[in-house]
Amino acid sequence: MKIFYQSRFWALFLFSGICIVFSSCSDPIPEELPNILWLTSEDNSPLLGCYGDTFATTPNLDRLASEGFLYTHAYANAPVCAPARNTILTGVYACSNGNQHMRSYYPKSDVVKPYPVFLREAGYYCTNNSKTDYNVDNINPNEIWDDCSKTAHWKNRPSDQPFFAVFNTGISHESSIHRSIPNDELRHSPEDVFIPPHHPATPEMKHDWAQYYDKVEDMDAQIGKWLQELDDAGLAENTIVFYYGDHGGVLARSKRYVYETGTRVPFILRIPEKYKHLFPEENTGSRIDRLISFVDLVPTLLSIIGTPIPDYLQGHAFLGTQKTADPEYAYMFRGRMDERYDMCRAVRNKKFRYIRNYMPYRIYGQRLEYLFRAPSIRSWKAAFENGQCNEAQSAFWNTKPVEELYDTENDPWEINNLANDPNHSEVLARMRAANKEWVTRIKDTGFIPEAERVERAEGAAMFDIMRSGKINHEEIMEAAEISTLGKVENIEILKNYLKSDDGAIRYWGASGLLILGKDAASATDELKLATKDSSANVVNVAAEALYNLGEKEIAKEGLLAVLKNKNEFARCHALNVIDCIEENSPEIQEGVIDMIATAESKTRNKYDMRAAKWLIEKWELNPDDYKFDFAW
Repeated sequence: MKIFYQSRFWALFLFSGICIVFSSCSDPIPEELPNILWLTSEDNSPLLGCYGDTFATTPNLDRLASEGFLYTHAYANAPVCAPARNTILTGVYACSNGNQHMRSYYPKSDVVKPYPVFLREAGYYCTNNSKTDYNVDNINPNEIWDDCSKTAHWKNRPSDQPFFAVFNTGISHESSIHRSIPNDELRHSPEDVFIPPHHPATPEMKHDWAQYYDKVEDMDAQIGKWLQELDDAGLAENTIVFYYGDHGGVLARSKRYVYETGTRVPFILRIPEKYKHLFPEENTGSRIDRLISFVDLVPTLLSIIGTPIPDYLQGHAFLGTQKTADPEYAYMFRGRMDERYDMCRAVRNKKFRYIRNYMPYRIYGQRLEYLFRAPSIRSWKAAFENGQCNEAQSAFWNTKPVEELYDTENDPWEINNLANDPNHSEVLARMRAANKEWVTRIKDTGFIPEAERVERAEGAAMFDIMRSGKINHEEIMEAAEISTLGKVENIEILKNYLKSDDGAIRYWGASGLLILGKDAASATDELKLATKDSSANVVNVAAEALYNLGEKEIAKEGLLAVLKNKNEFARCHALNVIDCIEENSPEIQEGVIDMIATAESKTRNKYDMRAAKWLIEKWELNPDDYKFDFAW
């Protein structure tokens, strides 16, 4: 207890001292630290009444917004839970930490400190009820929280100690639409629900949308219970309340995708009158258009409690004594989603969204085992295959452009890509430059493909390796930028990349030739050599490029060799390629079956097994013969 009181004394001393420095604030600043209640929901975009959605039934969150402040431009930096939560916990982009791939469990740097540690050092009693899923292998939740369990609660604190309490609800999670509720049991009518222009209005699509609105209503009721509990305890006047969704969702093209539907989240903040000096606007009920994202949460917490913000943090405080000027951009990223590889980066200002696709040869609608549990996406794919989708609805199932640019004010569903519109060339150039500046500044680890990344890291944190001087990250990123442009005039540059000593640069060289398709025929000899590369990622990409050039036998040899690789993510990548090139020859089938037979584990937590199981089903073999354990 002595350590606690000393820590609290110094936190209050520093908090008061900083407030004196900022004495221009006209509102009185309390001496005591505020309680902080952090309420989170899973997989939901701003489909709330307070955000203008008249179909939604969300009285509790609507009331919270009227009593507090609603942020209109709040973003998850990743459109899926674990990498988003890694960013929240650390105040560092997960793609800078090396933790951007979904459930990859790589280590966190010792330099990077989880935010509950800061709060506990400042004297807070910190509880988490009870979501962790931090996408990292060296954080013990029981060491960073006072209590991290299904019974964790601010009520269990010493009476004189301020609390920071997290409560998470999964009611609105993606899984809530995997089992269809009968139409006559839904509270929101499938016939009345609005269907976004990128979705076909199939019966299953309308049903899943309506069922999801029911789940949002149920989620709102749970938020109301937690708020009522605070009121009943008489603590509302001493407690700052945060509410946000952990990323967008939940129907296809939202969660997992760096569009508005996947990254824009509801974000509401209620600050008691006692802490009016923290108000972002003079009057409660205001809408705040500042761009904020999850990477800003740690510096904001530290700014609220008066703890100096460390230099390694990558976000900007949007409240408190260390609040910064409004940023011009928010940034987002997409890496491997479960068993499927893709790589996208996105930049958002208040009007436009820019997306850079580093794997434009892949469609958005790649089959993921978990995503395809929803009836709505299966019906969408069937409608596309039956020729029943218009251009906007078909885009999800076609290869992506290298760049996308959307005017979100006039095109909120991001249907009309302006990247090739000469009237927007200046905007495109500016946001392209912003993306390049960002990935360079944060030393984005995603430019090293995952299997290669595992080999290089040797169990160390990529955040540290990227800052060790051992990796020329700027050269790798430049290779990625040039290679993915798909310009024939760069073919000699791409060939030279294949000669690099750096496996990541060779990977981007092979990727550039894959993107060029038939125009890469003059590089056939170089690609053949690349199928013997020491980097499995290079082999996989070179094999796909060769296969598309008609050199199928040598391509298959390369892929079969990778299927014997000890690296799970090398194998997963090869299985992705096999699926995408529609290769089902007896030798490839035998190679996949042998890989399954020698696997130590055949659970759905092994992403090579998920990819292999799909191929077995696609080839109309019996998955039960291969003893997969995919129960969930």
